[in-house]
Amino acid sequence: MHPSLPELLEPLGITLHYRPDLKAAEIPAALAAAPYDGLIVRSKVRITAELLAHGSNLRYVARAGAGVDNIDEEALAAAGVTLVNAPEGNRDAVGEYTLGLLLALFRNIVRADREVRQGLWQREANRGEEIAGKVVGILGYGHMGAAFAKRLSNFGCTVLAHDRNPDLPGDHNAILVSLLELQERADVLSIHIPYEARNRHFVNDELLTGFRNPIWLLNTARGEVLDHTALVRGLQSGQVRGAALDVLENEKLATLTETQQATLDYLKASPSVIFSPHIGGWSFQSYQRINEVLARKIGEFLRGVRAAH
Repeated sequence: MHPSLPELLEPLGITLHYRPDLKAAEIPAALAAAPYDGLIVRSKVRITAELLAHGSNLRYVARAGAGVDNIDEEALAAAGVTLVNAPEGNRDAVGEYTLGLLLALFRNIVRADREVRQGLWQREANRGEEIAGKVVGILGYGHMGAAFAKRLSNFGCTVLAHDRNPDLPGDHNAILVSLLELQERADVLSIHIPYEARNRHFVNDELLTGFRNPIWLLNTARGEVLDHTALVRGLQSGQVRGAALDVLENEKLATLTETQQATLDYLKASPSVIFSPHIGGWSFQSYQRINEVLARKIGEFLRGVRAAH
């Protein structure tokens, strides 16, 4: 966590035991050893019913970041524990980074850099596309999708967004459409849906082949929502013109299955694919801002508890 955490929590009357060295296997004993009211975690700690059983005094779990796929929300509800997270903390970082990936894909920035380093000066081979005039489709219009749309607002493109929530209020940066209309019109697909069981491989062969136009694909959400073997088939058929992946189905590269390794090897060999190591929301500013959002939300939760009593 950013070192600003103690000074943000102290005015709330919170005593912080900061244990970044604590291993996952040691957390149950640590929870049982003291009457903790709250637990703050990042993405590597799994919050399960078994873990919660060791923290009988827990009133809230705070996830330092946006995704909560490492947290069993049903177990939290059963234990009467409130979940807070901080998508507002890194949404700007993700919005900017996704735009950067799109520019890198369209203008061959990564490939051109690599070629110049190899002594090649290939201008015509690296002639690129402009964002202006394109139709950019955003799948999932929460904090991250909306932040990306905001960055696109001055690029002269049409931005369409589809979200599963029918009551989602729109804004002036994107037109909310059905998934079918997104597939009918988009030139770019940017994925911003969370990982949960029903979203596993949501972007699959059926969805990709349903696009009328060949598309560029961006994923700064979670690797598991994209079927990477379907992506390979899309690249092979030309249905996917290029892809920028900040996330993978399995990001522990030393533990890849044979199929995952073969898929990754194909994607690595493709000049139309760009990778980065899950750093879309990883800026110096978001690092601190996540603390600020968590402190605000924890403060609101505690004031609500006190008011109720």
